[in-house]
Amino acid sequence: MRLLVIIITFFSVLTFSSAQAASLEEFSQNFLKDVKTIWYDGDYDAYIPFYAWHNRLAYDDEHIHKYNEQALGFGLGKSHYDEKGNWSGLYAFGFKDSNSYLETVFGYAYMYNWDLSENWHVGLGYTLGFTQRHEYSYIPVPMPLPLAEINYKRMMSLQMAYVPGLKNWGNVALLWVRAKLQ
Repeated sequence: MRLLVIIITFFSVLTFSSAQAASLEEFSQNFLKDVKTIWYDGDYDAYIPFYAWHNRLAYDDEHIHKYNEQALGFGLGKSHYDEKGNWSGLYAFGFKDSNSYLETVFGYAYMYNWDLSENWHVGLGYTLGFTQRHEYSYIPVPMPLPLAEINYKRMMSLQMAYVPGLKNWGNVALLWVRAKLQ
């Protein structure tokens, strides 16, 4: 699991660096064009968060035993695949956080995809969004995070975001299923 987190983080940094290399104006135009395409032409998705794994190397037993890892919730979004087979989407969902309070997330996500077979694909990417938690009085807090997925027939994906952090804070992998509704 640690290796997966390192790979996802490294890939996200490379993605951000390449985006930075292009002009900010070009990046902004492409981003807005993609958001417009998702909004008007995208397919509807259901998001079903179900698990929040707290990295056992970063948490002591006291915290592990008191935290909720069944991050049950629900959300909706819209997404599309571009001509290269890469996925992007807009989403909003809520789930039960580590302290069993409601947490909401909403934003934009982009995933570079590679074919494993005709039906199976894997992806690495990022999300630029916001989260709202009880500790912050539900004020939206920026949430740029690395993403990974395994996808079946572009109909259903197991997706994951990793929240980096410090000792007994952050270092959580949130897992959810994204299912195409159309």
